[in-house]
Amino acid sequence: MDISSFDDLLHAARLQPEPQRLLFVFVGVELPDDATPAQRARFEQGQGGALVPLMCVDKTPQELPSFAALVTEAQQFTAPGHDWVMVFAAAMSGTLNQAPTSADAEAPLQRMVDAIKRGAIEAFIPFDRQGHPVRLG
Repeated sequence: MDISSFDDLLHAARLQPEPQRLLFVFVGVELPDDATPAQRARFEQGQGGALVPLMCVDKTPQELPSFAALVTEAQQFTAPGHDWVMVFAAAMSGTLNQAPTSADAEAPLQRMVDAIKRGAIEAFIPFDRQGHPVRLG
């Protein structure tokens, strides 16, 4: 299935034969301290920078009615001055008609955070603040 919006992701997760748990990592973008003048100039134009995980959460598709609901919840936990610019999404599949629990999601969420810090993001779907998929690279 082609994911052209966050709602497509929710729909696809709800259609899977086994229950799903969705994993989300909200990221900001910052300029590293050792950035070159050229990198600083690009960053000031809205390009480049390093992805910085700010917060993460897991939800079943049934707990999340829409992207707007996720954004509203994220606003409650966003620290001042640390606004997110993208959210990366992944899914965990359950077994025997049992969805993974939040406890089951802890280690995969941490691996997701670590992967984003390393720039290994190809296994995740990034969405902008409007719920549109983002192409990186």
